[in-house]
Amino acid sequence: MAHGPITWHEGELPRARRWASLGARGATVWLTGLSGSGKSTIASALERRLVEAGRWAYRLDGDNLRHGLCAGLGFGEADRKENVRRAGEAAVLMADAGMIAIVALISPYRADREAVRAAHERAGLRFLEVWVDTPLDVCESRDPKGLYKKARAGELKGFTGIADPYEAPEDAALRIPGGEMSVDDAVTSCLAIVDG
Repeated sequence: MAHGPITWHEGELPRARRWASLGARGATVWLTGLSGSGKSTIASALERRLVEAGRWAYRLDGDNLRHGLCAGLGFGEADRKENVRRAGEAAVLMADAGMIAIVALISPYRADREAVRAAHERAGLRFLEVWVDTPLDVCESRDPKGLYKKARAGELKGFTGIADPYEAPEDAALRIPGGEMSVDDAVTSCLAIVDG
């Protein structure tokens, strides 16, 4: 079925006016790192701190997204790319609305994260990349979902950090040394860049 050209429909309320009315300033905090690095734990605590302070925030967790928005996507390179793209587009919409979108996603490929950054830049929104830099051996010792054990046994193909690469950020807004910093301190550091 052919469709005509798709055009962005501007609303009656400009972003600056919406944000001023809400007393909000949207942004995306994108936590990236290996499975078991602590991304989801930090993201949950950050969301709680922001909301308890009366700020609009919502967490987009990689596993949770695969129950709906990203359901049906696998873990091959093309599907991971699409997973990151979808999460990034959702984050752009949330940040535009004036929320702090908190994304916790392995997002192993640098180019995919840079594409999300570029989407935010085109929209005039802040993208704050946070690298939860937890060493592989620490992540593997935690193994909260038993995924490393399955990957080492050959039951999971292409698992990031074992059979597939993780490309660390080159210019993250914040590096959290996982395994060395408390969750509270990590959240405080995230808040500092959100408010910076």
